[in-house]
Amino acid sequence: MPSFNLRERAAKRLARLVDFRIEERLRERVQPLEDRVTEQEHCTVDHRRRLDALEAGLEHARGDLRWTRSELDRLMPQVAALEAALETLREKTALTPVADKPELAEARSLIEEIQRQHAQIRVRLTGIARYEDRLRKLEAQASVGATE
Repeated sequence: MPSFNLRERAAKRLARLVDFRIEERLRERVQPLEDRVTEQEHCTVDHRRRLDALEAGLEHARGDLRWTRSELDRLMPQVAALEAALETLREKTALTPVADKPELAEARSLIEEIQRQHAQIRVRLTGIARYEDRLRKLEAQASVGATE
């Protein structure tokens, strides 16, 4: 029996040695994979966090879009009504009143008189502006002379 016991112990010892070497080789191959898995878990957590932030921002943008759409739906009929009223006014102003030749001649003479008076007013305003400019220059000279 002692030889059987010796064999059994030698087999167990040899098995432990082989198991140790196999486990060591497995550890060498598995460790980089475990490191990559850990890194990927960290990246996944970061990506989930960023995705949650983006989804929150997108939901905020959707809310703004819904508000803008409701405001647009509310304003569109008003704008259409204003455009219709503007077109009606445009049509009314585009029509020339029916007038006979003496009325047209009188209207033209009134327009010419108004244009002549406007020209006179422009000449007077130009004279006043020149006078004020000259007065300003004289006052500036007087103040420089008084300080010396």
